[in-house]
Amino acid sequence: MNSIVANMALASGGHDKINWVKNFMPVMSAIEREFSQSKPFAGKKISMTLHVEAKTAYMAEVFKAAGAEVVLTGCNPLSTQDDVAAALVEDGLTVYAKHACTAEEYENFIERAIEFAPDIFIDDGGDFVNLLLTKHRDVIPKILGGSEETTTGVYRLRALEKRGELPFPMIAANDAYCKYLFDNRYGTGQSTWDGIMRTTNLVIAGKNVVIAGYGWCGKGAAMRAKGLGASVIITEVDPIKAVEAVFDGFRVMPMSEAAKVGDIFLTLTGDKDVITAEHFPLMKNGVVLANSGHFDVEINIPQLEELSVSRRTVRHNIEEFLQHDGRRIYLLAEGRLVNLASGDGHPAEIMDLSFAVQFFSCAHILHNHDRLDKKVYLMPDEINNKIAEIKLDAIGVQIDTLTDAQRAYLGI
Repeated sequence: MNSIVANMALASGGHDKINWVKNFMPVMSAIEREFSQSKPFAGKKISMTLHVEAKTAYMAEVFKAAGAEVVLTGCNPLSTQDDVAAALVEDGLTVYAKHACTAEEYENFIERAIEFAPDIFIDDGGDFVNLLLTKHRDVIPKILGGSEETTTGVYRLRALEKRGELPFPMIAANDAYCKYLFDNRYGTGQSTWDGIMRTTNLVIAGKNVVIAGYGWCGKGAAMRAKGLGASVIITEVDPIKAVEAVFDGFRVMPMSEAAKVGDIFLTLTGDKDVITAEHFPLMKNGVVLANSGHFDVEINIPQLEELSVSRRTVRHNIEEFLQHDGRRIYLLAEGRLVNLASGDGHPAEIMDLSFAVQFFSCAHILHNHDRLDKKVYLMPDEINNKIAEIKLDAIGVQIDTLTDAQRAYLGI
């Protein structure tokens, strides 16, 4: 299969990035050492629709070492790093991904990953599954199952399951303890502000930061914004999460009120139309809008453009929307994932856990698919514990163990 990447001459820089993150992903390194010997995925095909950057690249290489034939494509037009894509091709993997590809190219790349007819796939956001069900149903009988990386994708899968339209078992990797407790909270928290700060070169301290959504990603972003010295405001639709935000020390209010006082707005809900034409006229001059939810629909960009006199790029990854009254509203990374479109994504140590979850999710599908229903499953607890134990050992941390008497007392 012929790969499609932007420029093979960039491969050297991509190898440097991959080799760098390998030094900080001890769990994946342990998996590679173990399963490169037993090769449990020998003879199996795996398609991955993920952010094509260094950590993902290392996971793809681990699957290859474990015997799989791997195809990798992107899950976001702006998150592919062309040097990493080229390095993977040089290492013998098939890649369909280019940074800033068109919508048509993006869909075509995913379709190529589907036409590969994988036994198992990893999705990030649900576009692979959506195209599979709408345009390539002939491939479905070949598929044993798959794994989903992100909250938005799990929402879409559960909706399919509820309607009885899910054609194979899926593991909600996003909902595994070793994923969302660390990736969604610490990973999103750090990488989002890294993307915002390196793009804008503005101070966060002293600003009113409005965070839409207080799920695990929102919690992480709020925690890091507070640590940077911001005054944090949370908007929510879930009353329980709103109470939690209050008890965590944050102001909570509707977006219609937050729009009047915010300096930086960050959406992390997984839903659409979180910031709309209702809110743009209320905003101060110079506000910054960013999104760390999976798709570019949380900020209604067409409505913002309709309300604007002009739209122009004023700095890399920053667009200015000039309003009729002279106010300027700035949008980062076209409203796409700011932590990947404007940065390098989550830290390597965080993705070490997340991609270990993905590896074992695929292994679980491989070994148990004939006993699994067409449902969305959670990662078994024993696998979460195994990953955490490998991580603790790698970082030199020891913990207590229960005595036999304690286990008996707890009924274990």
